[in-house]
Amino acid sequence: MSTTTYRYSTPSLLTKHDDEEQLFLAKYSEVRRGEAPCFFYGNIIQPFILARCLVTLSKVVQSSFTINWAAIRDPIVTAGNDRLRFEGFSGCAGVYARVDIMPDGHTGEFLDNGTTNVDFNQPMLNALNMMGQTDRLTVSVGTKEVGVYTTKTKAVERKVSLPTKWIKGLTTVQIYQSQAICRHRFNRMQLLQLFQSVPKGAPKTDFYLQTRGGRPIFSPIPATDAICIGGIHRLRLLEPLLPLADELHIFTHPNDQITIFTLYFGTVKFSLSLSRDSYRGFSGEGAALDTLMDDMPEKWLSAMDNYSFSNQQFNADLFAIEQGIDRKQVDQVTIRLAAMGLLGFDLDENSFFYRRLPFKLERIMKLNPRAANAIKLIDEDRIQLVSVSNDRVEALVMGDSGVRHTVVLDKNQERCTCQWHSKHQGERGVCKHILAVRKLVGWKKKNA
Repeated sequence: MSTTTYRYSTPSLLTKHDDEEQLFLAKYSEVRRGEAPCFFYGNIIQPFILARCLVTLSKVVQSSFTINWAAIRDPIVTAGNDRLRFEGFSGCAGVYARVDIMPDGHTGEFLDNGTTNVDFNQPMLNALNMMGQTDRLTVSVGTKEVGVYTTKTKAVERKVSLPTKWIKGLTTVQIYQSQAICRHRFNRMQLLQLFQSVPKGAPKTDFYLQTRGGRPIFSPIPATDAICIGGIHRLRLLEPLLPLADELHIFTHPNDQITIFTLYFGTVKFSLSLSRDSYRGFSGEGAALDTLMDDMPEKWLSAMDNYSFSNQQFNADLFAIEQGIDRKQVDQVTIRLAAMGLLGFDLDENSFFYRRLPFKLERIMKLNPRAANAIKLIDEDRIQLVSVSNDRVEALVMGDSGVRHTVVLDKNQERCTCQWHSKHQGERGVCKHILAVRKLVGWKKKNA
């Protein structure tokens, strides 16, 4: 006679709220995939702070800093690893915001791990805006809805489709964040002084964060070691939260592709990430193109996906040991999963966290036309290799209009005679012609 033992990570629960009882049954499986109807249900330790942060997040996703945009109010909500995370982009996808509730920021139960996205309509915003300093706030996160229950009222929002721009932005922003470093830490007085120097209106020039006489300030005058910020008027989105914050940390990308401002409120933090310029959205930066072009064993992706889901965070060293994979190869798979939107990045912990976004992974390639078109160039045999060596590659690529573009890859730089490369010089990812030649000759692997 054989015996099977089931170990449940959480107990079954019978909860009561506003005279309404809800039963959540615990369940068991080796790898669960969001089967439970509810991911999280519980009370928030700092309800007023969280309400203010979520209202600010809603203002971010309703804003836009380009001419053409559509109003969006659809935060993505992830429950897992004892944390709740709410995230979203501005309508132009040039501003990314996230609210993190830390493990000690709630007294709730995680019945499962999962991600959903909902529309914060007016009833939800009204409930959050009505929150007082002493009011109680209960949050529920399910597969198809998110609910807030306050002392005064309640609101439940249903799941909606994820905007295409957000899918593309999420394949880029965490890659930039994983390369960012902390440049400044300011206390409440310093951060208030700093934001007093944010200019009025929408300046067309870059501003620079620097320190004068021990006081941080934004200035239009460049200075050594100053942080360059384009579209500085976007920082005014943070103004409602400044008087409540305890501390501000500022992170920057080595090439200024992203600047992150993180406000800390005890058990809650709010981060605002700005693209290099206000007219540039993260959805078009092309940071994930190299990774999407790499060939990678499906079993590695599947193994890392299951590992990340089970642990709700990712430790590359442990995964490499468990799977017997070289550490460099693990880094490649990690970036690949991040490029597919399956991993976000926590700057304070300097590690990726797992979130299973509600879209099919095959959409990623379709939403990155440069990667898809590069594959097409190879499949249609439109690349003529002129010379290939370990140090240099030269090729002729037939463009869509019948014009032959010259592509040169060497150790110092990669060049193409096409209009895209001439305009952007690699700042927003390389062109499809360079991508195609790279893949055809395995250039990245040779020069890793």
